[in-house]
Amino acid sequence: MRPLPTLMTLALAAAFGGFAATAIRDGLQAPAQASPAASALLPVPTTAALPASVSGQALPSLAPMLQKVTPAVVSVHTKQTVRIRNPFANDPIFRRMFPNIPQERINESLGSGVIIDAKNGYVLTNHHVIEGADEVSVTLADGRTVKADFIGSDPDTDVALMRIPAQNLSAIALADSDGLKVGDFVVAVGNPFGIGQTVTSGIVSAVGRSGLRGLGYQNFIQTDASINPGNSGGALVNLNGELVGINTASFNPQGSMAGNIGLGFAIPVNLARNIKDQLIANNGVVRRGTLGLETQDVTPQLAAGLKLGEARGALVSRVFAGSAAAAAGLKPGDVILGANGQRLDGRDALRNFEGLQSIGSKIALEVRRDGQPLQLNATLREQPKSIAGTELDPRLSGATFGELPERLRQSGFSGVVVESVARGSRAEANNLRKDDIVLAASSGEFDDLPGFRASFTRNPAQLILRIQRGNGGGNLQMQ
Repeated sequence: MRPLPTLMTLALAAAFGGFAATAIRDGLQAPAQASPAASALLPVPTTAALPASVSGQALPSLAPMLQKVTPAVVSVHTKQTVRIRNPFANDPIFRRMFPNIPQERINESLGSGVIIDAKNGYVLTNHHVIEGADEVSVTLADGRTVKADFIGSDPDTDVALMRIPAQNLSAIALADSDGLKVGDFVVAVGNPFGIGQTVTSGIVSAVGRSGLRGLGYQNFIQTDASINPGNSGGALVNLNGELVGINTASFNPQGSMAGNIGLGFAIPVNLARNIKDQLIANNGVVRRGTLGLETQDVTPQLAAGLKLGEARGALVSRVFAGSAAAAAGLKPGDVILGANGQRLDGRDALRNFEGLQSIGSKIALEVRRDGQPLQLNATLREQPKSIAGTELDPRLSGATFGELPERLRQSGFSGVVVESVARGSRAEANNLRKDDIVLAASSGEFDDLPGFRASFTRNPAQLILRIQRGNGGGNLQMQ
């Protein structure tokens, strides 16, 4: 931040300059017959110029800080081979007539990244920058282009980690993003629209921002520093040149390509560092902790019955056996109002909080039971990644079910996703397909993967799944 004396000096200089300009204007516009005495009072016009210093102090500049930061911010270039959908591709007559029509195309995209470890060549970026890429290369600030090795990524927090085999790299120091406050000055560095490395500045507009549709687990830094397409994966730094966030998204009602309107979002570096450490330790995989329960929002009617002063919190509707919640003593009917000092207004807020924690995290829960306040402590346990259908019901054999991506939950979906279907299996014969979303089932109610498993305590005589497939959907009867 600028020192106070400098700010006061600039303010006084601006005020005096405005006063002087007004006096000169009024004097020049005075009638020609003004008295000699009045004319003598007119100031002598001067040529405007930007001073090299104010009161002996050099003008404030971000240039010295950016000289350290910009070598650590890179451009990320990806290539992906995409099969062209051609309904006549297998028609022998069409193929004879048009033998040279390409069956594939190469999609290319640009983003940004940040070198955080010069020795090991680690580069942080966004998952959506490198998602589905067959080839990723990184262009350094000094012009070198290096092929990047993929370490791992986490779609639900949109963090990805790469390694570049290059010497003489410059890394950026990591700050403690928990110390950020609204009003702190920040600078965004990246490659917007592929035009080249660009620097924009602003302030922290908000911290802990969540509730943005389609963006997974959220704890964003909001800033008015310009963040545009291509800035994704770039650096958000403080005035000490330390990394406070990874630029991720911007909001514009007309779409992100319409440009920046001062609503940009960055992943806090503390969260990105946690994901990075897990990706390195767990061979490119993030292992999340969970309480192991199902909840629902508290309506005004429920709030009155539960003796709550306001309609907020996550009402526990089911506690899974052997879960962290069961070990902590949580019961159906409890209302969770906060966790680790963070206010929780509903089911989505609790789920978002859980999704940002790792296995073994200690959680202090603020609970209301029968109208009385209660403090419970839980240690999060591992969240299952997938379940084989044969473990649930023979009619689902051959299918594998996984947790619904958080970005789909933020878009209003709940349920589980079909991760794979074995060729020739019973699930395939029942018309179940990869990427189907199972919204509901005759086995019982569920919101997520643990709930889906728990709903099969008794196998129903008729197993019917309600499916979302693309933009359509319907019911499938499993035979």
